[in-house]
Amino acid sequence: MAAEQARATEDDLLDDEEEGEQFITEDDILAEVQDGGDHPMEEDDEEDEAGDTLGDLSASGSSSKLDDNSVQHFLTHGASVFVIACHPTEPLAASGGEDDLGYIWDITDGEVIVKLTGHTDSVTSIAWSSDGEMIATGGMDGKIRIWRRVGKDNYKIWEFLTELQGPDEVMFLRWHPKGAVLLVGSNDSTLWLWQLPSGKTMQVFAGHTGAVNCGEFTPDGKRIISACADGILIFWDPRSPTPIFKLSPDDARFNLDGITSLGINPSSTLAVIGGAAGGVRVISLSKGEVVNTLGGHTEGESIEAVVFIDITGTSSTGPGVAVTGATDGKACIWDLSTMRLRATLEHEDAITTLLAHPAPKPYLLISASADKTLRTWDGRNGSLLRTHKGHQGPVLGASLGLGGSVVVSAGDDGLCAVYTTEATDDEGRMQD
Repeated sequence: MAAEQARATEDDLLDDEEEGEQFITEDDILAEVQDGGDHPMEEDDEEDEAGDTLGDLSASGSSSKLDDNSVQHFLTHGASVFVIACHPTEPLAASGGEDDLGYIWDITDGEVIVKLTGHTDSVTSIAWSSDGEMIATGGMDGKIRIWRRVGKDNYKIWEFLTELQGPDEVMFLRWHPKGAVLLVGSNDSTLWLWQLPSGKTMQVFAGHTGAVNCGEFTPDGKRIISACADGILIFWDPRSPTPIFKLSPDDARFNLDGITSLGINPSSTLAVIGGAAGGVRVISLSKGEVVNTLGGHTEGESIEAVVFIDITGTSSTGPGVAVTGATDGKACIWDLSTMRLRATLEHEDAITTLLAHPAPKPYLLISASADKTLRTWDGRNGSLLRTHKGHQGPVLGASLGLGGSVVVSAGDDGLCAVYTTEATDDEGRMQD
């Protein structure tokens, strides 16, 4: 049954039903990555499975309830937590940190479900597959480790699948939006593509000269865009090692002093690129050229996040509305149909993460900041709906879970916290 499901997932990914094109075929696979000999995980010791709850915080020296409006805490890492990702459908979060470990844990009670071991340096990337059946961790040690769900009846049973090796240091992980293909950027200027659960290498892309800081599949799943610290942007066909187009600092209009973030609009026609010196460029993916420069951030302040939100219900067909967040503490909302700034949102310190809320409220935006807070905004008018408090240090990452009803944070203080994304009434019900 598992083999049949894997083949079905791969078939769905490789075939484009609308255009009759193949995305990737078996002929594109370069080599098979051998399993490292790891065995399915055993249950953790009881002491490792004890999640910290809100009632334990005063004893641990964390914030008081007066400064904490979270609904659940997870303190098991005991060191800085760099990354967090919520399961697509279940009440689970996965976190990774400075302790060289990852955890899958229950966001309702803080219980440890699985301890994700095997890294020898900090876990800096973590991501669920689109169907939630697999999870990948990436570290400063260059390892990519994959776990998968066991059976269909219990989302709390997981086993180790395989370890992928190749990158020098993992900069990011991205799963294909339609299937079990994993994209990984490396500190050594390479970009890798693997098919899971087989662990076969599908492509190794070369063309960058610096650390590949960021990369994405286009929302339609047909292309890949990647960018590096040396300021080079490359647009790829996943089936070919030859770029479709490449932009570099040699083009004075594209010089960003290094690229730190990127986002692609829902219609897969435009990319917004953020630079280390505060510059923002809009790129046409059909023409392969810069179509506009956006100048709302402070010069010299790095653009740390780019996300698209839907304020009209029509952004899937138009240019869309992009939000850029930077170390100047600003989040700028841009209407790409007019290339004008709609609103500027502000934190007291650097913005580290931006999240777009899913339907039915795709106009909501969540920001996380080094000022120790997260905030929920109405992207239509820039109004602040709620400030999420409880961290005692910078918030380094965040992820939306349970259909966007909660946001889970990762902090430099070693805390993961769960918040409702909007204010609730006295009986705990979400307000409209």
